[in-house]
Amino acid sequence: MANTSISMDRLKASIPSNNLVIAADDPVLESDFAKEMVRQMRAIDSYGTYDKWGVNRILDPFILTKERKQEIPIVGDPDEEVMARVKVFYNAIASMIEKECNLMAVPLINLTHEGFGRALISVGKLIVMDRTLRDVHRFGFPSLAKMKTEADKILSVAMELIGKHSEVAGL
Repeated sequence: MANTSISMDRLKASIPSNNLVIAADDPVLESDFAKEMVRQMRAIDSYGTYDKWGVNRILDPFILTKERKQEIPIVGDPDEEVMARVKVFYNAIASMIEKECNLMAVPLINLTHEGFGRALISVGKLIVMDRTLRDVHRFGFPSLAKMKTEADKILSVAMELIGKHSEVAGL
């Protein structure tokens, strides 16, 4: 099957930077999670493309408004940029877990070329997050606030599990 998905980066190339859906003064951009997401995005930017971009422009591809979602086909294969953003999201959550509990959190993302798979985060021998991933070519959130809320939910469940099973998490 040919790769029919439309990369958000390619979509953004046709959208001027002044048409971003995240405002530069959005208070969520000051959160620890948003800062970690930007740090993770800059880490995968081997050519320095994001060096001159604002934080809102770096995080903008994670936001799928209704209009953006309509541009993406219902069935399609994810491209490398989309899969990288999935990995960045879960890497940022793992990093936040590490900061909270001072134990190494390891994300594991297993995706097929068709966009199906699983995301796990382990701390020691404890699995603190297990998500089934479907339709990864449409990965995104309706707003920055909803992305942060989802990450906060995952983080709080993970921290609760680590608290209950600290002996397994410490292995």
